[in-house]
Amino acid sequence: MERIYKKLVEGKFLDRPNRFVCHAEVAGEKVLCHMPNPGRMRELLFPGVILYMTPNRKGLRTAYRVVGCEKEGRIIYLDTTRANDAAAFLIQHHKIPGWENCFLAGREVTMGDSRFDLLLGDEETGETFPVEVKSCSLSGRHGAMFPDAPTERGMKHLTHLVDMARAGEHAGLLVLVHDGNARWFLPNYHTDLSFSEEFRQGLDLLDWKACAIPWTKDFLMPETVRLIPTSKEALDKEMGNAGDYMIILRLEEDKTITVGSLGDIHFPKGFYVYVGSARKNLDQRIAHHRALRKRRHWHMDYLRSACRFVGAIPIRTREDLEHKLAHALSEIAGWTIENFGCTDCRCHSHLFGFAENPMHERDFLKIEEDFEINRLDRYF
Repeated sequence: MERIYKKLVEGKFLDRPNRFVCHAEVAGEKVLCHMPNPGRMRELLFPGVILYMTPNRKGLRTAYRVVGCEKEGRIIYLDTTRANDAAAFLIQHHKIPGWENCFLAGREVTMGDSRFDLLLGDEETGETFPVEVKSCSLSGRHGAMFPDAPTERGMKHLTHLVDMARAGEHAGLLVLVHDGNARWFLPNYHTDLSFSEEFRQGLDLLDWKACAIPWTKDFLMPETVRLIPTSKEALDKEMGNAGDYMIILRLEEDKTITVGSLGDIHFPKGFYVYVGSARKNLDQRIAHHRALRKRRHWHMDYLRSACRFVGAIPIRTREDLEHKLAHALSEIAGWTIENFGCTDCRCHSHLFGFAENPMHERDFLKIEEDFEINRLDRYF
């Protein structure tokens, strides 16, 4: 069995100053580590989570490179710099169902204005075709989604591949799902609608595979993978510029704010999560809340003028989940602003307060996972 890394050490995640580094505790000391996966990974990285790292050579700013972590007893692979090596290994050893007769004809192959990760050849016909490899670390109870952040590069490559396929050429896409528990795959239309719509357009044209890999803490090259399906029905019913959303704001100090017909309301300092919905033009609605506006229409417009914008979480769906989402948040919030944003429903509020940033809290992220990923299990 082939090792990817000569030496591995365990540590505990502490924090992540930016996308490219994190702090970890190793043998009782705080060390700076390189994070080769620039994705959001909010659902994976909590203080105390077990990290697996390999030592960097001396002289570098970071002592270690993070290669994986634990999630609910499972190992999740995070080293995107070596994902293509794993893909190449699987091809060379004929491990991918449907591509057993393929050989590795090249890597980093330029075609037009794109450079694709792999070039595969058919041992029987001699035909060669490009394959782009995507590394997926976002997963829920049974499902996996890619990407976890908008990907311009991924969109460019996918569009090129789909255009090739439309022209009658053979083009491949390989999604490595780094959670061996995953049973299905979907493009993450919540986060990157354009990529997901292009994937849907190319679904019947591309030679694509999504493979779930059961990694172990030794991070040996995988001996087995399992193909997992996608769902056209889920994409056609759920995907689009409509759905529900959460807006996260930060109020730096206690403040009394006049909120339209609600009058003067006292807001304790902290973080606020507002739940809303848009049956159409979801992206435009979120953009409205992101901007500071002189003319105020919704309750949120008044609060937004006093707060710093922290983030927005779209949940794209044709189903009305707004009130279920508000109820779920009410059960974990530190406090609630009564009657805020809910004049047209029976909810007590659609605005919930937190002492700390909820985007880094397990309970909040579990709600996000349930509404974005886990509720889609029913399509499989």
